Amino acid sequence: METKETYQERYNRAKGRVEEIRAFYNHLLVYIIVISGIAALNYYQNEWELPWFLFTLGGWGIGLAIHALTTFGSNPFTSKEWEKRKIQEMMEKERLNN
Repeated sequence: METKETYQERYNRAKGRVEEIRAFYNHLLVYIIVISGIAALNYYQNEWELPWFLFTLGGWGIGLAIHALTTFGSNPFTSKEWEKRKIQEMMEKERLNN
């Protein structure tokens, strides 16, 4: 028999979600600060004759984009709905096996 979700369970899930979002925004802030510093160094070094900071910007940007997709649920492979379906599927399999 399923029980109603308690306040503490809802609170813990909401708190976890807020921590995920905060971690993403921290990642974004560090990205902006570091890329700005690297771009300034690149400009100081050769006035962007060879804009090598773009390699860092692109590589790290891909990682940041993936972090954003997983944080805000746009990734179909790791979304909350997918997770719920998988949990229910596994629970159903376990119930049938017993």
